[in-house]
Amino acid sequence: NAFVPVKGLQHPHYCLKVVKFWSNVVQTRKARKNDAKSIIKLLIELGRPIPKKNETRHFSNVVNHYITDSDKSMFVALDDSKIVGMVSIIFLPRLNQNREEAWIPDLIINKKYQKHGIGTSLLKKCLSIAEKKNCYRIRLESGLSRKATHKFYKNLKIKPFALSFEKRI
Repeated sequence: NAFVPVKGLQHPHYCLKVVKFWSNVVQTRKARKNDAKSIIKLLIELGRPIPKKNETRHFSNVVNHYITDSDKSMFVALDDSKIVGMVSIIFLPRLNQNREEAWIPDLIINKKYQKHGIGTSLLKKCLSIAEKKNCYRIRLESGLSRKATHKFYKNLKIKPFALSFEKRI
C-alpha cells in the first residue's frame, strides 16, 4: 500500500509513503586517497580495531597503497557524497596455478544500507575485474559467526570451500 496512517492524529490521516531505493541512488567508483578516513570508519563498524592516534596515518597509507598498487584495487559505494560501502581486491600469483587468484579481504556495507543491492553491486564489480584479468577463482573470507553474510554469499553462488586458521602473534 502506498499510503500509510499518520500516528497521533485524532482522525485517520494518510500520507504517501516515500521509499528510497538505495541501489538506484548509490554510485560506485574507484576509491580515492581522500576516502581513507571514511573507509576506516566502515572497517571499525565491521568490528576491526579502532586505530590509535599514532596508527591513523599508517591505516591511511595502507588504503592509499590499495589505490596505487597495480595488484590491488578498492571501490566505494556512495550515497550522495557519503561512503556507505567498500570492497578491496588483491590479485595473487599461486604456486600451483598459471593464473592469478582474486582475493577479497574486505567487503563492508554500512548497516543502514545493507540488503539494498550495494554489496552485490560491489562484488559484481570485483567479479568482472577478475574475469577480465583471467583469474582462476575469486576467494573471500567471512567470520564464522556472520551467518547472514554466509547466506548472502551462497545466494551469489560463492561456495564455502575451506576452513581458515590463525594464531595471533
